[in-house]
Amino acid sequence: MDVNEASHKIIADLLAQRTGQQLTESRRWRVSTALAGLFRELGIDNTDQLACMLERPGEHHLATKVVEALLNNETYFFRDHVYYTTLANQVLPDLARKRQATKKLSIWSAGCSTGQEALSLAMLFCEQPGRWQDWDIDILGTDVSGKAIATAKTGCYTQFEIQRGISVAQMLNFFSETPRGWQASDRICAMTRFQQHSILDFPPSPGRFDLVLCRNVLLYFDPSVRRSAFDRLAGATATDGWLMMGAGESVIGQTERFGPTEWGSSIYRPTSVASRVAASPRVAAAAG
Repeated sequence: MDVNEASHKIIADLLAQRTGQQLTESRRWRVSTALAGLFRELGIDNTDQLACMLERPGEHHLATKVVEALLNNETYFFRDHVYYTTLANQVLPDLARKRQATKKLSIWSAGCSTGQEALSLAMLFCEQPGRWQDWDIDILGTDVSGKAIATAKTGCYTQFEIQRGISVAQMLNFFSETPRGWQASDRICAMTRFQQHSILDFPPSPGRFDLVLCRNVLLYFDPSVRRSAFDRLAGATATDGWLMMGAGESVIGQTERFGPTEWGSSIYRPTSVASRVAASPRVAAAAG
């Protein structure tokens, strides 16, 4: 079903205002599909009718429903598994050395959707008990979607969701089957907390994180909004901390606040640290 220009602009402006995401021409095709369930709930047939309803005074609740329907909450456990291997074998050991005195780590999963990324991180720590015994691990998951965060807070997943990304051994070790679904264990829930938050707002508490994961979040931001988001991320990352982005994302040409590291694409450091790393003989040799 085609969406006329006026209706498209009303919906696109709403999404941009609430989330920073751009409803680009390449994404226009999915608008009617994403909103189909809301059409049925409202007893309407198309986006033109929905746009008219949104223009009426006092439709804040409806606007929230539209935004929630348009957000892409696709996620699964250990998504892009190779990056979790890098975390387990390089990034987390580096942080273990740096934080040995305090034995505290703060991690931010920005754009965590329904919580699988944060819980995957918690499983990494549980699978290395010798290294992380007696450590205080705080993993904060945030997302602009209130609906996604509500699911994340339950720590309960369907049969389909629990089978995506984890082994049977992990499923049985870290989850229990209940009448409501597969419930995350206290061991991993104790390390995680969730709250609704926009990446364009000031960083959540504690404000500075040793590791920030912001994967596949900035893909639909326009360049100026993306730069603002990078500024927020830079302000939230410890000077000797790390930023991990998605497989199809990069800081190159997007911001000067982060730079590449010796551990390949998608793993970045704040600029001052990244500059020293890039100048080191080890990195120069690897690049050659």
